[in-house]
Amino acid sequence: MKKWHFILCVLIFTLACSVVSQPNQNVEPQSTITPVVIYITATPMPSLIPTFTFTPLPTNSPEPTITFTPEFTFPTVTVNKQAHCRYGPSAAYLHAADLYAGDKGEVRGQAFYSKWLYIKFDKINYFCWVAPSVVDVVGDVSTLKKVEPNLLSIGSNMYGPPQNVQAYRDGDEVTITWSQVKMTKDDDRGYFIEAFVCQDSFFIWWTFSYPDQFTTSYTVKDEKGCSTPSYGKLYTVEKHGYSQPVDIPWP
Repeated sequence: MKKWHFILCVLIFTLACSVVSQPNQNVEPQSTITPVVIYITATPMPSLIPTFTFTPLPTNSPEPTITFTPEFTFPTVTVNKQAHCRYGPSAAYLHAADLYAGDKGEVRGQAFYSKWLYIKFDKINYFCWVAPSVVDVVGDVSTLKKVEPNLLSIGSNMYGPPQNVQAYRDGDEVTITWSQVKMTKDDDRGYFIEAFVCQDSFFIWWTFSYPDQFTTSYTVKDEKGCSTPSYGKLYTVEKHGYSQPVDIPWP
């Protein structure tokens, strides 16, 4: 009986040891076991056997066709009536040259604030501005750069800018005044005003000129309603060119 009891005890002990030796599935594997790598991307897991893609040898292909982009050409113009070419993009600027029907040239730019064109005419050795209505255009002017007139590059003004420039407001009107700049009759081309004013809630580019030295005040409409403040500049003009500008103390 004791012998069978001993054998039974040995059997129970062996079974218990066998149960304890089974690995726990929740325990991280030992470092000697190869881990399973999970890719947390859209990239598929690599296969054990690499796949080879064979690229066929190139065949004799025709030479590629080369397309040449045509060289840019400026739009051209022909004058359609007798007209003035001016030193800026409005009729208020100083006369630069006389134009006649049939005169030809190239358009090199367009104005920021008007539709006037900046042109190099064949018969003139400098650039000047014309209204689009006096020329017939061949080509697309919309792709051309915007040009700002440089009045100080035109020539040398011998008389200097106006003095004692003032401005006062009466409701929606601003009156600008200044002292007369005395010029000879031959040189005298008056004064030029360039301003940005508010009218009907629009911010407007405004140019004006007097033909002689004797009128020394100007009134312009300037209302409320624009987000940008109004301002302006005043020049003396003589036949050789423009003076340095004077800022108008806008009220």
